[in-house]
Amino acid sequence: MRVTLFDYGAGNLHSLAKALATAPDVDVRVQEDPLRALDTDMLVLPGVGAFGAAAARLAPGREAMRRALDAGLPCLGICLGMQLLFDESDEGAGQGLGYFQGRVTRLTARQVPQIGWNDVEEDRALASAKLASVYFAHSYVCRAVDPADVVGWTTHEEDRFPASVRRGKVLGVQFHPEKSSQAGVRFVQAFLKEVAP
Repeated sequence: MRVTLFDYGAGNLHSLAKALATAPDVDVRVQEDPLRALDTDMLVLPGVGAFGAAAARLAPGREAMRRALDAGLPCLGICLGMQLLFDESDEGAGQGLGYFQGRVTRLTARQVPQIGWNDVEEDRALASAKLASVYFAHSYVCRAVDPADVVGWTTHEEDRFPASVRRGKVLGVQFHPEKSSQAGVRFVQAFLKEVAP
């Protein structure tokens, strides 16, 4: 199975690539061109960087990527990658993919960014890999228009927001599974197994 990490040029993708490569029969590659990134069995939008810069890198392939997701291309969006699945963000200019309706806004909390472990409530993202506590590192969160898209919730101080969203083979997670110990790696493996061609 070919898994492609779309690189917005923002950070170290090593730990994520390593987590993906632990699944059997997975060939992980990194691609900076959003159109060429679609020549894959599964697309991964990684979780490091700022929305505006990432949206700018995504822009030349935005429409094609959205069509590919609508047509059933499996996709895992992590942290910023999840935010790019939404319409737009208060963090920066540019358009997300709009696969999920909603806006990305700053966390409503005294302590921002949220960095550390937190529980996932009502986790329905993957039937085969339930998550209890996972690692977050973020200042912005997705505000989904349709509550049916939300398959997991979490709360930081008084702000309750989606930990995960899913529709079909497109899954977005606000946390970092690749930094969430063995449970996070198992979560990634379970999603790969579920969407494998």
